[in-house]
Amino acid sequence: MLQAIERGVVEEISWTSVQRILAEGEVRPHKVEGWLHSTDPFFRERVKEIVELYLHLPADSVVLCVDEKPGMQALERRYPDRPAKPGKLRRREYEYKRQGTQTLLCAFEVHKGRVLAQCGDTRKATDLVRFMEEVAVQYPTGTVHLVWDNLSIHFDGKDDRWTLFNERHGGRFVFHYTPKHASWVNQVECFFSILERQSLRDASFKSKEQLRDQVLTFIEFWNRKPSSTLSARTSNGGTFPTATAGQATRSTSRRAGSLR
Repeated sequence: MLQAIERGVVEEISWTSVQRILAEGEVRPHKVEGWLHSTDPFFRERVKEIVELYLHLPADSVVLCVDEKPGMQALERRYPDRPAKPGKLRRREYEYKRQGTQTLLCAFEVHKGRVLAQCGDTRKATDLVRFMEEVAVQYPTGTVHLVWDNLSIHFDGKDDRWTLFNERHGGRFVFHYTPKHASWVNQVECFFSILERQSLRDASFKSKEQLRDQVLTFIEFWNRKPSSTLSARTSNGGTFPTATAGQATRSTSRRAGSLR
């Protein structure tokens, strides 16, 4: 209002007039929608490459989406929640006590929904390599296409960790990196959301060990009847973008985890 008057657009204007003008133009300046722009110059090519793996599984292969869920907090509520009643929302005590944190290392098999996981206190390169050794044991043959983001421990580093890892396993692992600021391309994020909503969000934990046990118990239960988030999305009418015939794409997969 003040700017409009100072700029000479109007001599005076009431607040109700401003509300009416904004409403007629369907402008809501009090609401903000966030977004994050990816500066990756190969955004389209990388997304297409990963989505093609989701939609068309190569022969004698498996596609695993790998990521970490760090900082899972074991929060102990001071008092239990009060259940919802007719006309009243559920009530939750604001005060809580922190009982520690855990980091979940997770591999989600895209086409079957199976989940492999480890919980621990830290998220270091050594933790991830140790977890990936277990993954290699679970998938001893065939090509393993690995989808993950651009976290530093997902690359070789000074010790060539993923080059050496791949050499130990016959070069069977192909690493596919999501575009920068596009971790949503990774299907394991869908599983993390399910875990958070169905097991963690409303829970109270007396220790980080209790938190770890609940997470691993949930995953054990999930694996009794695993669900592919890819199948769920496509069966509900969702579609994924694919490269059109003859459209050139730049391969971003690599056998080692080194930056180029």
